[in-house]
Amino acid sequence: MTKLFLNQHVQGKLVLVQALRAAAALLVVMHHAQNEAAILAGRTGTVFLPSTALPWPAGVDVFFVISGFIIVHAAAPLSARPGARGRFAAHRIARLVPLYWLVTGLYLALGLAAPALLSGEGGPPDGMRILASFLFWPMARADGAVLPLYSLGWTLNYEMAFYALFALGLGFSRRGAVAWLIGALTLIVLAGRLMPGLPVPLAFWSDPIVLEFAFGASLAAIRAEGARLAPGIRLALAAFGLAGLALAPPEPALRFLSWGLPAACLVAAAVLGRDRPEGVRSGWAAPVFTLAERLGDASYALYLLHPFVLRAGREILLRTGLAPLLGPWPSLVLMIALTLPAALLAHRWVERPLTRLVRARLDPAPPAEAARPAVTRGG
Repeated sequence: MTKLFLNQHVQGKLVLVQALRAAAALLVVMHHAQNEAAILAGRTGTVFLPSTALPWPAGVDVFFVISGFIIVHAAAPLSARPGARGRFAAHRIARLVPLYWLVTGLYLALGLAAPALLSGEGGPPDGMRILASFLFWPMARADGAVLPLYSLGWTLNYEMAFYALFALGLGFSRRGAVAWLIGALTLIVLAGRLMPGLPVPLAFWSDPIVLEFAFGASLAAIRAEGARLAPGIRLALAAFGLAGLALAPPEPALRFLSWGLPAACLVAAAVLGRDRPEGVRSGWAAPVFTLAERLGDASYALYLLHPFVLRAGREILLRTGLAPLLGPWPSLVLMIALTLPAALLAHRWVERPLTRLVRARLDPAPPAEAARPAVTRGG
C-alpha cells in the first residue's frame, strides 16, 4: 500500500513493482468478492464453491514486502540528511492519511445511519475506539479482535508503525538504516514471543508479520548494491513464489514464512533486474503494462474502497434480479470489474488532489525546487 514519494529523486517508476501492487490489491479484492458471492448464492438459493487456488488474503503480505522495499528504495536521498525525518513523515502522512480518514469517516457515517453495518462492533463504537481508529492506534473491540473501526485499516496500523521505526533510522546511511530496521523489527518480534501479556498495541506490533517489511527492506539494500538477476532466474523466482502461495495452507501458523517468503520471491523477481522489461513500450505487452501501472497507482484506493463497491454491486444484482440469472461466478466477475474504474476515478479525482493538498501544507517545496519540474508524475 506505498508509492514513490520523492518524485524529484526517482528516475522512473518500477513498472513491475506497480504491476505487482495491482496484483496484490486484486488478491484482496478477490478474497472479499468471494464473500459477497457466497451471500448472493445464499439469498438466491444457488451454490457457490469458492476458489482456493491461492490464499487470497496473502495480497496483504505482498503489499508489506513491497512497502519495505519501496520505502528504503525511495528514501535513499534522505539518508543522513538534515530534516530527513520531518520530510519523510510529512510525505507519508500526506500519502496515507487523507484517503483513509475520508473512508473511515464515510464508514462511520453509514454505520450510524444504518447500525447493522457496525454489528461486528457489538454496539455503537465509543469515542476512544473512534479516536484510536483515526490515529492508527491498535485497540481491541468488544469481541476481542484488534481491528480499527474500518477493519481494513489493520494493515495501516502496521504500516504507520513501520514508518515511525524507519524514520528513526534516517540519521544513518542507507546500509545503517536497513540494519537498524531489520534489527529493530527482529527484537520487537522476539519481545512479543518472550514477554506474553504485553499491552494490546505492543502485542499487535510484535506479530511476526512485521518481518515482511524487513524482507522488502533487504531486497532494497541488495538492489542498491547493484545486484541484478538474469531473466531466467527472475522467472524461476516468480514461479517459485506463485507455487509457494498456491501450496501454502489457507490459515498458516507462521504467516510470515508461509505467505511472506513467497511474496518476497515475487518482489525479488520484480526488482532485481530491468525496471522496464524489453517490449513494454511497444507491441501487445504495452497496453497490458500500462493498465497494470495505472492500477498499481490506484492500488491504495482500490484496497480501501473495494468493500463499498462490492457491497453496492451485490445489492444492485439482487434488487435488479440479475443475480439468479447470472449465477455466483459471473456475478463475482462483474462485482470485481466494477471496483477497477471506481478505484481509478477515486485515485484521479480524490486521492491525488488530497495528497497534493496535504503535502503542500506539511512540506512546502522551496522556491527553487517548486520551479523545477518533477521527473515522474504521481504521488
